[in-house]
Amino acid sequence: MRLFLILVAFARANGFIHNHKAPIGAGETFCAFRSKPRVARTRIPHFIAFANRMCTPNDSANSSVQASELEQQAVATGYSQNPDLLVAIDEATTAALASLPPLERKVIDLGIVYISSIYDGQHSPTKVVPSILETVKQHYSHIDGSIVQKIIGCSAGGLLGSTHIAGGCTPIENEGAAGVTISLCVLPDTEIRTFHLLEDDVPDDYAEMDAATWKSSVGLSKLKSSSQGDNTGIDDQCSFMLLPAPSFQTDMDDFLKGLTFNFETSAIFGGLASTVSSLSRAKLFRYDVDEPDCMQALTEGCLGAAMSGDVTFKVMVAQGAKPVGGIYRVVKGEESTIQAIQLDEAATEQLELTGEDIGDENDESDAEEMDLKKKTAAAYAKAIIPKPVLAEANYLMKTLSDEDQSFMRKLLLIGLDGNSGVGKSPSDLIRLAEGDGHRFTVHQVASAGMKDGSVTLPFGSVNIEPGNRFRFFVRSGDYAKKEVQAIWTGHQRKKLKPTPPAACFVFPTLDRGENLFSTNAFESNIIAEYLQGVPSIGGFFSNGVIGALDGSNSQVMVHGSASCYAVIGSKSNRPIYSNSQALEQVENETHVGLMANGRILDQNPTEKEEENPAPRSANGELIIKRREIHSGRALTVSAVEWSVAERIAKPSSALEGFMWNKETEVDRLRERVPLSNLVSQCKLFDMDATKPKPRGWAVSIRAAMASEQFVVIPELKRIEPFYGSLRKRYDIVKLVAQFIKGGAVALSVNCDSVLFGGSLADIKTIRDTTSNAADNELAPPPILASDLILYPYQLYKLRLAGADAVNLVVGALSGKDLLYLSKIAASLKMDVVASVTSEVQINSVTKLGSCIAAISLSNRDLETFGFDESGVQALELMKSDAMKNFSNIHPEALIFAEGRVGITEMDDGKDKSIKSYVNELKKAGVMGAIVGGGLAASKDDFKEFRMHLNSEFA
Repeated sequence: MRLFLILVAFARANGFIHNHKAPIGAGETFCAFRSKPRVARTRIPHFIAFANRMCTPNDSANSSVQASELEQQAVATGYSQNPDLLVAIDEATTAALASLPPLERKVIDLGIVYISSIYDGQHSPTKVVPSILETVKQHYSHIDGSIVQKIIGCSAGGLLGSTHIAGGCTPIENEGAAGVTISLCVLPDTEIRTFHLLEDDVPDDYAEMDAATWKSSVGLSKLKSSSQGDNTGIDDQCSFMLLPAPSFQTDMDDFLKGLTFNFETSAIFGGLASTVSSLSRAKLFRYDVDEPDCMQALTEGCLGAAMSGDVTFKVMVAQGAKPVGGIYRVVKGEESTIQAIQLDEAATEQLELTGEDIGDENDESDAEEMDLKKKTAAAYAKAIIPKPVLAEANYLMKTLSDEDQSFMRKLLLIGLDGNSGVGKSPSDLIRLAEGDGHRFTVHQVASAGMKDGSVTLPFGSVNIEPGNRFRFFVRSGDYAKKEVQAIWTGHQRKKLKPTPPAACFVFPTLDRGENLFSTNAFESNIIAEYLQGVPSIGGFFSNGVIGALDGSNSQVMVHGSASCYAVIGSKSNRPIYSNSQALEQVENETHVGLMANGRILDQNPTEKEEENPAPRSANGELIIKRREIHSGRALTVSAVEWSVAERIAKPSSALEGFMWNKETEVDRLRERVPLSNLVSQCKLFDMDATKPKPRGWAVSIRAAMASEQFVVIPELKRIEPFYGSLRKRYDIVKLVAQFIKGGAVALSVNCDSVLFGGSLADIKTIRDTTSNAADNELAPPPILASDLILYPYQLYKLRLAGADAVNLVVGALSGKDLLYLSKIAASLKMDVVASVTSEVQINSVTKLGSCIAAISLSNRDLETFGFDESGVQALELMKSDAMKNFSNIHPEALIFAEGRVGITEMDDGKDKSIKSYVNELKKAGVMGAIVGGGLAASKDDFKEFRMHLNSEFA
């Protein structure tokens, strides 16, 4: 019997015995795949080992010996950003081919392609698959027949790829720009079936249908259910990779429920196809060698690949949602509606023991100054009485930071307990780090009842029952980072196989990436760090991700604002082809690099692309391109991100991106209120005796300089781009009162909403608060409005809001624009403060004449919008020849420093301190500083902070 099986295995492997594909039934678009017949060149020991594995499926003692004789599993990823689609496909395919082993079976089992939608309109989408096949055929010109057996793929709003290096790979993330990612998979002893189904193919009564009928309806009739395994050493459990079009999302829940019902233990993962522009339509790409006409570019339905045999996937999902508040129980609810809830005191106390922060109730301001109304609200929120969900959410918001409150007002997220919390930590981060998975599955509230305070989740997504535990959640970039790290820590802890995986497929949603993590390639770099030696990382930014939180398919669903990770490997512990082997193979070629169409392709393009400095002119200034009138950028409306077509997909610097967003913001305002209307309003405003008149910002500071050697101007801003929220609670009225009480002679407020979280309403609030101070016989400080001012329109808006002075970012303006805006500001009786970061900019300000009241030497880097943490930039500017010339021509102008003052320390030879840095600024001639982050980070009140910085000069 054993000999017979050996002979059968040999015959199958050499193509003497193979399964003929049955005709496809009506309504089925499903394709079956078996490896092409091979020539009789494979060594006999390989097939003896294969037959041994068939006869002894549980013989783990000999697994390592057998694995060494098996054909290697390999997944290779290529990436290109070439602006021409067909060239990019050629380059990405060629780069992937460079990382593949010699093809023993002369086939590539599966190709996966993601194409940026930026290429839309450049070439027909029907050319995508033929271009891949042509490049592969050129590379393997000595092999007859079809080499690539299957291809699936889709359009994308962003890409993840990698380039191979010795001992692993270098990940790449490309958001909203042209690019192509291609992964080529060699998966021995694996059966792959591709399928495409439309909305009408999905039954909505899966539970009432037998498995055969349901599978026939969706084109999967030839797949075995999980319980239909065979007696071979490798089971036939299927893994499903799904790439649906966005229009299929309404039927996705029914399809996933049916899929998990009929394939109970299968790994299911994937992402919804996406686009950069809402004007583009998502596309799906499919090719199957077993179907002559199966070379498709589609716009509807769901594309998928079912894989069984010697392949396995570990699927994980990161939700990116931070739990807030305690743990509750549903008191009243049914179907997908929750009507009344009750605090679960025992579960919440257990949660507190883990050290998880469930609110900000211990904030020092609340502990000292919480009024009776808030105390009553807090007591009510904790009471063990049933209450409406919205009522509890409103009380909970009062304990949260400004950032969390702002999110919760826009969007309500609720996490439902998956009944997997028994005997495990109640803290999600601890559970994830231990490899136990998430406890709560996060859902977005679809609607709320204003009368009864109930909330309803998407219909059919859940079945609410009294007693269900749940928590409130908010989105948080900092928490999302911790979650990703905890997930991969848990994966390492639970990992059973010592060998590295063949690849990791990554599917984040469009609102993650740099938008959430504030750094490029955060997730893919974490994966490369934890999966050391992984040869390939590939994926795309999707419209939604498909997967189960705990790795099983019991909760397979479409997740928004999440990431899905699918780690691919071998069930039989088959050896993985490493990138070190690939590099050795390349080094043995006549040329280092592959010849493709007569050119040498660099095998590690990221060394050139990883750091792309922003373009600069001959004098060192950033070259800024203004937004084209016929292009646009991704726009965020509430919790939804929309995008519109644009020729320039990505700004070259942080300042350029800031300017594009600001231009879009001003365009919207102009549509509502034209400039001529604002000019008329300003004239009437000046004529009205009841309206506030400009306060002399510079005059007030000069008066203070008679008694104070270093004037500190407190700046009010919610957010700093590199550091997030500066305070847990941004109470403008309270802060202004503290600053006035502490002796502030002038104020600065950042009213930009794009990067700093401000608004024009902040100026009015501050103006009213300072006017109240005047009623209490305190001098009302004038207000400096900071914003990225590009148009006169903005100056009129600021004057009407109550600004006494404006801050112009010189690096964003041409010489003519700077002069024009300065004169208009002066005509509106507002002082002008010019913020500079270079000597070239100082020279531009010097030419302006008497309309400049002050110059501010900034430590900010306009290319990244970070800071020079050493503070040297401002000091060197103060000591420069350009600044000496400015002081000679404008002796009356005030000179300030800004950016990390109050935080930056300097060593004066005696000690390293904040005062030492301030002392150096003063010695160089700086008269004061505009301080925002330094005040937020200080434990002193404003008066103590101000006196501390001046103590060195007393």
